[in-house]
Amino acid sequence: MSYFFMENLLNPNNLLFSDIVDADTEFIPLLSSEDEEMMNAEDIPAELAILPLRNAVLFPGVVIPITVGRDKSIKLIKEAYKKEKIIGVIAQKDASVEDPTISDMHEIGTVAQIIKTLQMPDGNTTVIIQGKKRFKLLEVLTDDPYIKAKVVPYEESALVQNDENFNALIQSIKDLSIQIINKSPNIPTEASFAIKNIESPGFLIHFISSNLNISSAEKQMLLEITDMKKRANQVLFFLTKELQLLDLKHQIQSKVKVDLDKQQRDYLLNQQLKTIQEELGGTPNELDVKSLKEKSLKKVWTKDVQTVFDREMTKFQRMNPQAAEYGIQLNYLEYLVELPWGEYSVDNFDLKHAQKTLDEDHFGLEKVKERIIEHLAVHKIKQDMKSPILCLVGPPGVGKTSLGKSIARALGRKYVRMSLGGLRDEAELRGHRKTYIGAMPGRILQSLKKVKTSNPVFVLDEIDKVIGTNINGDPQAALLEILDPEQNNNFYDNFLEMDYDLSKIMFIATANNLSTVHPALRDRMEVIDLSGYLVEEKIQIAQKHLIPKQLGEHGVKTKEVAFSKKIIEKIIEDYTREAGVRSLERQIARLIRNKAKFIAMGESYDKKLNTEDLEKVLGVGIFHSDQLKQITIPGVVTGLAWTPVGGETLFIEVSLSQGKGELKLTGNLGDVMKESAIIAFEYLKSHAELLGLKPEIFEKWNVHIHVPEGATPKDGPSAGVTMFSALTSAFTKRKAKAGWAMTGEITLRGRVLPVGGIKEKILAAKRAKITDIILSKENKRDFFDIKPAYIEGVHFHFIESMMELPLLILEKE
Repeated sequence: MSYFFMENLLNPNNLLFSDIVDADTEFIPLLSSEDEEMMNAEDIPAELAILPLRNAVLFPGVVIPITVGRDKSIKLIKEAYKKEKIIGVIAQKDASVEDPTISDMHEIGTVAQIIKTLQMPDGNTTVIIQGKKRFKLLEVLTDDPYIKAKVVPYEESALVQNDENFNALIQSIKDLSIQIINKSPNIPTEASFAIKNIESPGFLIHFISSNLNISSAEKQMLLEITDMKKRANQVLFFLTKELQLLDLKHQIQSKVKVDLDKQQRDYLLNQQLKTIQEELGGTPNELDVKSLKEKSLKKVWTKDVQTVFDREMTKFQRMNPQAAEYGIQLNYLEYLVELPWGEYSVDNFDLKHAQKTLDEDHFGLEKVKERIIEHLAVHKIKQDMKSPILCLVGPPGVGKTSLGKSIARALGRKYVRMSLGGLRDEAELRGHRKTYIGAMPGRILQSLKKVKTSNPVFVLDEIDKVIGTNINGDPQAALLEILDPEQNNNFYDNFLEMDYDLSKIMFIATANNLSTVHPALRDRMEVIDLSGYLVEEKIQIAQKHLIPKQLGEHGVKTKEVAFSKKIIEKIIEDYTREAGVRSLERQIARLIRNKAKFIAMGESYDKKLNTEDLEKVLGVGIFHSDQLKQITIPGVVTGLAWTPVGGETLFIEVSLSQGKGELKLTGNLGDVMKESAIIAFEYLKSHAELLGLKPEIFEKWNVHIHVPEGATPKDGPSAGVTMFSALTSAFTKRKAKAGWAMTGEITLRGRVLPVGGIKEKILAAKRAKITDIILSKENKRDFFDIKPAYIEGVHFHFIESMMELPLLILEKE
């Protein structure tokens, strides 16, 4: 808002304009109610000299200064100032027109009284004028030396007295005006006194309209509105808009000020921090450089590594600490100096100590232990020998993973375990290129950095669960280099961008089934099979390892709970049917927790576990050793099968029904197993006379072969002999001998071929109380690797022809 007139607002006096002019005062008072009444009562002359205004609109009662520069306008002012000082002012439509005619001006203007003229140093004349009443231009009388025209009053509609809505409107206009004055930095706060002291609503509207921050066209529009209420509403609209713009401006300025304040604060703090750091001995950048150089001096690395470090260090010293690449480069150099280049732990070559340690941690597993002792012996003789790469294959729970930790303890090396289950990204092993955000080395080098040695025992757990080729590469292909003794002395990590020697690491991979492992990867490893445990071995493992471990984990003393050998055996036979001991350990833990409850509550209990305790805590036994009693009718024979979790016994059932000689197979059988059934049936039909059967019998009876536990998928050729025996038993009506089991593949020519998994099948047979096992003669070679304890109490019958089976397995009757 303009505040030319504001200097007298603190002490307003109701002075007449004639008094002001005569006194030659510099102060222009506000229009009082009496002055407004006198002004409205005055008549407008019929003819008026017209002064065109550029970028200004004069409102009734309002005093404004104008600058007069055109010759016509200066002449008009001088002549009018000498006479009655009354002129007409009209705003130009286009301010750029230098010599406006009547068509360049609006129709509605304001009668003005010249209050004072001032001669300015630049030659222009400043005139202070006050609006009186509005008029309408009728016609131009002359335009020389200036415009004279006929005018008539521009009447205003009468205002309703005591209109509450209008009064509220005026009060809103006052409130908004005061808010704008308070928020605008260019308007003195004294202006709010002027707004408060204006009594006349009409003058208030004219006064605010004159000082609004709007265009001349919008002011002219306000001047031409005849209805006072409509004009007030329009003024309120413009005030609201201006207040919103001011608020938005303040928000922007406040935000910019906060940002600038934060930047200035950060700058000052950084400068102070820099000064303090310089006093203490250097900036963070200098400290990083110093720390890296000190660490590098302790490293025993090759000339190539030293060259790379020096080059990257020079690049790092030139970097700005604020740059994004600074952190990446620092991370790279830190990894470079923290990796254990040429750092090896000293092996313990005491072979007796190693054997003792392995025996303490694991019962059995002689083949693995023997291989470790052999490696240690050769390594003792030849110091620079490369470490072997072993692959322990066996069912879950036999101790493959824990064996790695035991081997590390026996050798005196650090232990690292990395689970490969579900690994799908090659970069997990080889690392990411350091140009990527968040790049880091592969897990191989990360593990070496953690253990601070380059020759740990490194267990690659569940290598058979690695996901093959996918969108992220092939992790198994990356393992080819890691697990190849001829290549891994130059293992290339993408983050490190140089070779690292992995040849001194003893890699031990574990797997449940090698069929999912890539053949090239399988070829690089020394495979050692770990079969399940005998009942006697499980009892020893429970007494020496599992029970002491669980007692310690539950805070129970040895004398507070006692497991007898009979109870352990019952847990093994009735509650766990597995190759390993993981389920056995869980059942032991449940029993110890039950006793711990009595100990914690201070109640009396029986320290010795009995059969009642087993049924109370573990429930009724899940497995029963008397399953073989099911063989009470012809057509049922026991077979032996291999599974990834160890060996199992299974029953082949054959039933006959009158029909047309159809063969039906059920039990969720695979294609290979179905083919074995067809071969057995066809061989039986072709050799029926040798077994005392008439050939036409096969055309009168339908044959149904079923393998129980239909929800479990079954496949493989090893059930061939069992199916032939069951078919023979059903057709000859001779029962199979109890306590007998068999396994072997058959051919159309009647030969019995060898099968795999013999050790696991023997263990399954012993768990099921089998006394006699029929095998292919060629399976004798598998017994060289089986301990005598495994086959103790079992009689083996080796056959070459299928026709030998009826003589061995079937009863005489």
